[in-house]
Amino acid sequence: MSRQMTGAKMVVQSLRDQGVDVVFGYPGGAVLPIYDEIFQQNEIRHILVRHEQAAVHAAEGYARATGKPGVVLVTSGPGATNAVTGITDALMDSIPVVVLTGQVPTFMIGNDAFQEADTVGITRPCTKHNWLVKDTANLSGTLHEAFHVATSGRPGPVLVDIPKDVQFASADYTPPAQAKTSHYQPRVKGDTAAITELVAALEEAERPIFYTGGGVINSGTAASQLLRELVDATGVPVTSTLMGLGAYPASGRNWLGMLGMHGLYEANMAMHDCDLMINIGARFDDRITGRVDAFSPGSKKAHIDVDPSSINKVISTDIPIVGDVAHVLEDLLKIWKSRGRKTNRAGLEKWWAQIGDWRKIDCLAYTDGGRTIKPQHAMARLEALTKDRADRYICTDVGQHQMWAAQYLGFEAPHQWMTSGGLGTMGYGFPASLGVQMAHPDALVINVAGEASWLMNMQEMGTAVQFMLPVKQFILNNERLGMVRQWQELLHGERYSHSWSEALPDFVKLAEAFGAKGIQCSDPADLDDAIMEMIRHDGPVVFDCLVEKHENCFPMIPSGEPHNKMLLGENAETGDAIGTKGAVLV
Repeated sequence: MSRQMTGAKMVVQSLRDQGVDVVFGYPGGAVLPIYDEIFQQNEIRHILVRHEQAAVHAAEGYARATGKPGVVLVTSGPGATNAVTGITDALMDSIPVVVLTGQVPTFMIGNDAFQEADTVGITRPCTKHNWLVKDTANLSGTLHEAFHVATSGRPGPVLVDIPKDVQFASADYTPPAQAKTSHYQPRVKGDTAAITELVAALEEAERPIFYTGGGVINSGTAASQLLRELVDATGVPVTSTLMGLGAYPASGRNWLGMLGMHGLYEANMAMHDCDLMINIGARFDDRITGRVDAFSPGSKKAHIDVDPSSINKVISTDIPIVGDVAHVLEDLLKIWKSRGRKTNRAGLEKWWAQIGDWRKIDCLAYTDGGRTIKPQHAMARLEALTKDRADRYICTDVGQHQMWAAQYLGFEAPHQWMTSGGLGTMGYGFPASLGVQMAHPDALVINVAGEASWLMNMQEMGTAVQFMLPVKQFILNNERLGMVRQWQELLHGERYSHSWSEALPDFVKLAEAFGAKGIQCSDPADLDDAIMEMIRHDGPVVFDCLVEKHENCFPMIPSGEPHNKMLLGENAETGDAIGTKGAVLV
């Protein structure tokens, strides 16, 4: 039996049928019919952000923390263009987001109408797929298709552009079960012969390593559980990209820590010297590989990825396996067990002994700051005071603070770490934390930020206060664009070109002006009490942590160097080393 309704009502009904409970958005003329329908229902909650970029980041945070797609609703023209940064961020990090944009009426498209933009053309390079719906009869089916595409295979953002006259017109509603989605069915089962080949290589390898990425988390909780079973059963060391933290617990006995440009010494050295690298759900990002021609030389490389375009894109792969991580790991474990659960025990014993030697170098050691808070100390204390809370969720902005958070905070489970990886978007963390808090209202949600990143979307304090979202903004305030300043010091002759601000606000007064709580701390002796005050407050908090202004983030692989050439902090115990300003090269 057909159900006829307006296009605007179709949007709300489609969201309802897709299980959507929250939408992040900002109204405007081209989406007023949809907002009118939202007003007339109570099942879907709308969160009014203060900027469309923040709407997408909030939807990303929601998606990352739940595994469900985030939903965004914005108007035409500037509403859509303001969302582009968030959409591109979601594409780079494979986050499922459905963006609904208003458009001028179909008969006005191409006439440079008020608030008109070629949204489909603009967002084609930064979405997984997008649609311009010109007929109301096609709207509901397209919306269901959009959710399918966003969440199937390698997740990503999609966009549906909806002209205003399409929202007013009426047509029959297509339920999800009748939507056409069969044309997009990504491969999820891996090739059995290739998986068997990988098992055989794993049985013989003397220096194997599991290199895991965000694809493990995107594949669902089962993938993380299967990864843990595989690692623990085989005794093979495991490392992770920035996006994959939490897929294997930081307290796990086989955990080497994060790898890459600011990864741990032992993780990077193991990646360089391994004889079998098993890439599970990562894409060989340049922040991981360093110099491609010197990346893990001499190793056999396997790559498990649901996206066939990622295979052999950056690094040539000996054993390519296209499939969903959870499905492939399940089959890999079955085959490995059926063949006798074999590993090269003698080789692994020597391999772990070598890793033990690398671990003797404390690559995260830092000097005492005296009466000044070192940023590393701030992260270490935040970890110590919150690590036992199962409901702790951490977001970050982008810069030095992001790397220190990844280095010093430990994650025991997936979906508890939200950060901008591929695009490196300053301003991501605050709105992402709002999305996480919406998903987990009673959880402790902390955004670790730098003062420069935080200021990019500081207007979202209005959103936090209006919707009573008790997010904690933990700002490492060094009054500098820290990572830019670090590169200028190490690579550009200490010429600090525009890497600081001479007009920072009083963050405590700023928080209070929005109706939130502000805390400032500058003395290490007061830090623990201040952190606990932040945690115990039942509303949003801005914590202004004044830290050492010129601290550098180490370890660091210099640009153009392989994994085994790292800059470590000058206080790390490295034996013989070549000195460089503020660091030693090993």
